Amino acid sequence: MFLSLLNTRNLVIMEHWSSEQRAFVVKAYYKNNDSFVGAQRAFRRQFGLSPRDSVPSRGTIDLWVKNFETTASTTQKRGGSKKTRRTQENVERVRQAVGRSPRKSARRHSKELRLSDRTVRRILKHDLRFHPYKIQIVQALNPQDHNTRLRFCQHMLTLFNENEDRVHNIWMSDEAHFHLSGFVNIQNFRYWAESNPQHQHERPLHSQKVTVWCAVSSFGIIGPYFFENESGSAVTVNSERYCDMLATFFFPALEEYDTDENTLFQQDGATSHTAQISMDLLKLAFPGRLISRYGDIQWLARSPDLTPPDFFLWGYLKTKVLIHQGLLLT
Repeated sequence: MFLSLLNTRNLVIMEHWSSEQRAFVVKAYYKNNDSFVGAQRAFRRQFGLSPRDSVPSRGTIDLWVKNFETTASTTQKRGGSKKTRRTQENVERVRQAVGRSPRKSARRHSKELRLSDRTVRRILKHDLRFHPYKIQIVQALNPQDHNTRLRFCQHMLTLFNENEDRVHNIWMSDEAHFHLSGFVNIQNFRYWAESNPQHQHERPLHSQKVTVWCAVSSFGIIGPYFFENESGSAVTVNSERYCDMLATFFFPALEEYDTDENTLFQQDGATSHTAQISMDLLKLAFPGRLISRYGDIQWLARSPDLTPPDFFLWGYLKTKVLIHQGLLLT
């Protein structure tokens, strides 16, 4: 009974002062070499109090300091009964349910387990420490692709083991579309305000876009190259324009790097890349070292996840473009 009254008294004392005042007193206590009097004097100066105004007592300051040192907070937690729904039994039930159906929503799990949605979410977050990860959309693979990819990777590892410098001497290229109006991912786009501002992002039915090309290696990045006509308008990439880009942009830029007879070049299987005119030009530039569909080393279909432009560069650049256009909040 006595302890209960004492705890109640302490809570009343602590609620008498604001969080700002409590935090200031604790800092003043330490700044004044653990002095209660020094903390009280600093408190009077900080808040403009006269000698007759009340200040936190020695016992109150001592209580705040102890709470801070034990809980990193100046407040004393109220007593209360433990939430009975987050029992070990229910935690295990949620663990097993999620293990069986990890894609099922927390709300559906709560209905099936006859637990509140709040309880299930608290168990997932605090007891099981689960996180609601988003499913990544990736290129679908055919059954035979797995063995093909394995053989390709083993072949590349053999090349790198034979010549360790070769891993740094491979240029991997790709193209990407940048929509000039910007594409907004509404799932990740939020606007914080006291009321709904009804903000909208308008997007034309057929959004203007430009195709951008880059090549990446450990030496650096060559590009970006924008496929545009003389007036600056975006154009479709065909074999003629692709070869023109290689001859007038890529090959001259490549001469600035330390390339040799071991330099490899990779491209995907786009029609403009694998047209006869394109392949002839590239095989002349990289004899026996072209990684491509119909190339010296067969590039794998449905494998954008193996190239740096796809798994890093384009996502990074598009984020920067959207931020520059003011379409993302950071």
